[in-house]
Amino acid sequence: MTVRTRLTLAVALAVAVAVAGASALTYVLVRNELRGEVDEALRERVQTVRLRVVGDVVTGERILVGPADPLGAAQGVTQVATAAGDAITLPDATVELPVTGRTRQAARRETGAYFSDETVSGRHVRVYTVPAQQIGYALQHARPLDEVDASLARIRTVLLVITAGGIGLAVLLGLGVARAVLAPVRRLTVAAEEVSETRDLSRRMDEAGTDEISRLAATFNTMLAALEESARAQRQLVSDASHELRTPLTSLRTNIEVLSRADALPETERVTLLHDVTEQLTEMTALIAELVELARGDQAPTDPEDVRLDLVAGEAIERTRRNRPGVAIAAELEETLVRGVPTTIERAVSNLLDNAAKWSPPGGEVEVTVRDGEICVRDHGPGISDDDLPFVFDRFYRAPAARGMPGSGLGLAIVRQVAESHGGSVRAERADGGGTLMRLTLPANGRP
Repeated sequence: MTVRTRLTLAVALAVAVAVAGASALTYVLVRNELRGEVDEALRERVQTVRLRVVGDVVTGERILVGPADPLGAAQGVTQVATAAGDAITLPDATVELPVTGRTRQAARRETGAYFSDETVSGRHVRVYTVPAQQIGYALQHARPLDEVDASLARIRTVLLVITAGGIGLAVLLGLGVARAVLAPVRRLTVAAEEVSETRDLSRRMDEAGTDEISRLAATFNTMLAALEESARAQRQLVSDASHELRTPLTSLRTNIEVLSRADALPETERVTLLHDVTEQLTEMTALIAELVELARGDQAPTDPEDVRLDLVAGEAIERTRRNRPGVAIAAELEETLVRGVPTTIERAVSNLLDNAAKWSPPGGEVEVTVRDGEICVRDHGPGISDDDLPFVFDRFYRAPAARGMPGSGLGLAIVRQVAESHGGSVRAERADGGGTLMRLTLPANGRP
């Protein structure tokens, strides 16, 4: 069953219940009003009737003396019931009202006045029974309900027609409401199907408004934008990687071809070529490792934990000192607790230190400070030009001054990726007095 069908049935059912409930309530109110008028008339009649029971001197029978009203008349019929269950009617009465156990209780004054519905001579009547002034007797007055029943029958017919019409109208309204409400959802479905078929991630939905459908459209657009950016990043990564790998692969192939004729080469040339091949393989291995790191870094950190940023920085500093003994590192490390993945944070810190060491002049010093969830790394090199500053964290970007130096241009890109995946940030600044200052900020204890 489709959503449209379910919504139509839900609207139709809701309207049908409302119409049926309103019809039933109307019928009950009208019925009570009509029967209330009859009951009031019976009360008034009982108050005006003056009857007395006498004994017939010939037969010894008790005779009710008073005005005689046929059952069909507007005034109804009156009789007296005894506690023994006898009915005393007017001499010319043609019908006799039933005397029930409750009637006898009223005659004995064990219960008060009450109304009841009875069938007399095949006709529906309303009977009002009230204890008489003399104990042992109860006065009964009945009035036919022919007009009331006829009116209620007509009302029932009208209400049934109204209910049936209301249900039919509810179905039509339900179809219209379902069509109008589900129109944005239908457009979203069509758009999703088109994106699935055409792979066009640039498609966007109209998200004007503040209702749930508009929020769904906005979420849909956000998802498409994220997918589009992810696809663009993947294409860019493949393009950049193929471009960066092309040159070392070409050089490596040339050197290997030359080495294939090693018998014709002098020993010194052959050793130099082998050294170049080894370095090229090392650079390609590092490049591939950094590409894999970037590919993994697009995902959010898994299994984050509390990390002592000062301890991580200390380990990275010791590693850099061993790898680059010609660079002095001055460290000021305060205890700082952040939340994240230790290995990725350590990789980002190491990349910052390697970059600073690479740009430091011989005998230069790298300054490292850790406090309040932030690590600052400063070198005393030539600094970054204003033209290059906005692009230093882009993948494969290498400033003109760095193109003659070893590296792939991915180190700082990995730093930014680690920072963003942890909810932090990284930025580069021109330091006072020369050099470059890198600031890596991570959420302290998981809070930005």
